Amino acid sequence: MKTDQTPAIITVPEGKIRDYIDGKFRVDTPEEYVRQNIEKRLVNEHAYPKSIIKIEQGIKVGSANKRIDIAIYPENCVFFNQEDIYIIIECKKDSIKPSDKKEGVEQLKSYMSACLNCEWGMWTNGQEKEVFRKIDGKFEEFIDIPSFGIGIEDIDRPKRNNQKKATSDNLLFAFRKCHNVIYANEGMQKQPAFFELLKLIFCKIEDEKNIVEDIQFYVTSGEKKNPDGQLTAKKRIAKIFDKVRAKYSQIFAVNDVLELSPRTIAGVVGELQKYSLLDTEIDVKGRAYEEIVGSNLRGDRGEFFTPRNVMTMAVKMVNPRPNERVLDSSCGTGGFLVSAMNHVIAQIKEQCERQFGKEERLWNDFDKQRVREIISERAKQNFFGFDINPDLVKATKMNMVMNNDGSGNILRENSLLPPHEWNTDFKDSLAKALGIEVSDLSSHSKIGFFDVIITNPPFGSKIPITDSHILAQFEIAGNSKSMPPEQVFIERCVQLLKPGGRLAIVLPDSILGAPGLVNIRKWVLKNTRLIASIDLHQDTFQPFTGVQTSVLVVQKKTQQELNEPDFNYPVFMAMVERVGHDKRGNPVLKRDKDGEILYFPQVKVLANGDIETSEEPQLDDQTLLVPDIFTKWKKEEGLSW
Repeated sequence: MKTDQTPAIITVPEGKIRDYIDGKFRVDTPEEYVRQNIEKRLVNEHAYPKSIIKIEQGIKVGSANKRIDIAIYPENCVFFNQEDIYIIIECKKDSIKPSDKKEGVEQLKSYMSACLNCEWGMWTNGQEKEVFRKIDGKFEEFIDIPSFGIGIEDIDRPKRNNQKKATSDNLLFAFRKCHNVIYANEGMQKQPAFFELLKLIFCKIEDEKNIVEDIQFYVTSGEKKNPDGQLTAKKRIAKIFDKVRAKYSQIFAVNDVLELSPRTIAGVVGELQKYSLLDTEIDVKGRAYEEIVGSNLRGDRGEFFTPRNVMTMAVKMVNPRPNERVLDSSCGTGGFLVSAMNHVIAQIKEQCERQFGKEERLWNDFDKQRVREIISERAKQNFFGFDINPDLVKATKMNMVMNNDGSGNILRENSLLPPHEWNTDFKDSLAKALGIEVSDLSSHSKIGFFDVIITNPPFGSKIPITDSHILAQFEIAGNSKSMPPEQVFIERCVQLLKPGGRLAIVLPDSILGAPGLVNIRKWVLKNTRLIASIDLHQDTFQPFTGVQTSVLVVQKKTQQELNEPDFNYPVFMAMVERVGHDKRGNPVLKRDKDGEILYFPQVKVLANGDIETSEEPQLDDQTLLVPDIFTKWKKEEGLSW
């Protein structure tokens, strides 16, 4: 097998895509995007062998020749004839609806009828999905198709050990469908619909954590079909929400209930019940969650949510450790905190693998529960987030809960206010979490309690800080009567750090180069050691904004370093010229000098435990390279963190 250093060079014609199942080149269309994600789900989630999956399989429907998007045959099938097809899947672009006369579910049913032994069919456009089981020529609606080697009963009520990790964009598809079901059935505006979805995601995670009881977050196909069954499902989920509301009283009011109709709840539960959200990779959850949050809660206060690759790069560079307190002082949807927690979780799991004497994939349910408890405890103790936007605070709490908890220290406040003006509830909660007295939070010069801060503050001259009481706290402000928030956030973050603490902050390039802001740069050099400056490509935040940004990494000076200033030291500098997407947000893949796409070996552990090797393209993203180069430089410079 080729190594990562010797990628395969495969000529992919312009406008084509390489099929995940059979490796053939197909036209890159919206329909194909849906099909490729379904193909990956069939293999990685449902555990179907590629050998029994056929793409563009020809069949006869009456006198007409038709092609099935995806045909799945029984295990050990030899001839792959039309009459042997077991499952048919039809994939459409999102503008095609299930009710469409030519390309909707009736087309699927006609294909199923023409294939004598076809038992299952699925129709999807990436946002909606219809599943049918053919019994004696009649079509019964089901929640999902069966997984390979798994009984039909597990479709309606999955067993804990059969719940699947979501892969690729399939969790994003599921979240979109759930949101659309709520929006369509309830007539709610986007934001209320989103928060009702959050309630059900909380219920799903609470049910996953309750490993001593059978799964309760489910709806059977029979319940989904009729009003009485839908009501039964809602009552079952409502009991879980009672526990959620009591457990997360800082998120939900005492009188909060599930506002959605039984029909809608049944639809959402049916879409989510097959997944294990706790076991799904954090990157998959993060992308799905943050996209759905961004489309509903993106504000107008200079909020541009940081791309995941930049967050990962920054987190790896400051390297938070399990015993350190981590803060995002402008936490938005919680992406930086989740990335930091992911980084810490990896360290904890490595330690637990050594203690258990076995790899993570061999852990049983109780091993997993022990590790989750350790992670949850660290998250509650060491991860903090502040934001002025109450909706984003709630969204961040959900993000943290979905990624092993830590929601208790996500607090609403304008953290630029003088500490004595902070809200009483905020100060009480923060003091309790830090193990200090509330009176200790009395001044901007006495708030240095954090080891690591990773943040992307709000930018912009359109939202200036003009309050003289706020500006008076900051040397950077000088005699200014108005400053953009990102400028004073630099000093506030340093104030919040312990001596020796590390800060990674996303800043507009003007701070690092504009002649009129030299006073800010002087302040940074005086009060911190400048560790690294990473110049990001102008497309980094596209398609939302083209503002030119950098990631600045600094370390707060100790009192001795302030007394004995040393400005003669090296600084790590890098320019990221490729970020994996273009200005429209479309992915950009690695290519050779002739413009041909490079395919790299991938090794995956499938749902059934088998090892699959394949060759897949990679994003042309230089942020992935920076942390390793930086870590090597850091060791050479004697920086121990």
